[in-house]
Amino acid sequence: MNFHKAIAAVLMTAALAGCAQTEGQQRAGTGALIGGAGGALVGQAIGGNTESTLIGAGAGALLGAVVGSSTTPQRRGEQMCRYQDRGGRIYTAPCDDRYYNGDY
Repeated sequence: MNFHKAIAAVLMTAALAGCAQTEGQQRAGTGALIGGAGGALVGQAIGGNTESTLIGAGAGALLGAVVGSSTTPQRRGEQMCRYQDRGGRIYTAPCDDRYYNGDY
């Protein structure tokens, strides 16, 4: 019976991961799914019982979500750069291709 609960939890997590809006949320959801599955396998291999499997799945899902979220690349435009115009005035604006191409 506990196996069915674990399957239902994985399916619910997958359904919620599909609803994520930002890339960071999507990566966290995918990381949670992969980490949860891997953690369940490791928990089962180490403990050999349902409790170990569920603990491993929970720990793996948490670690996977953290890693997935923290490895999200930063989008262009979120970084701010300092520029100097022809008159010598220094201003701050979102980074443009000059910054990313090294032409600043």
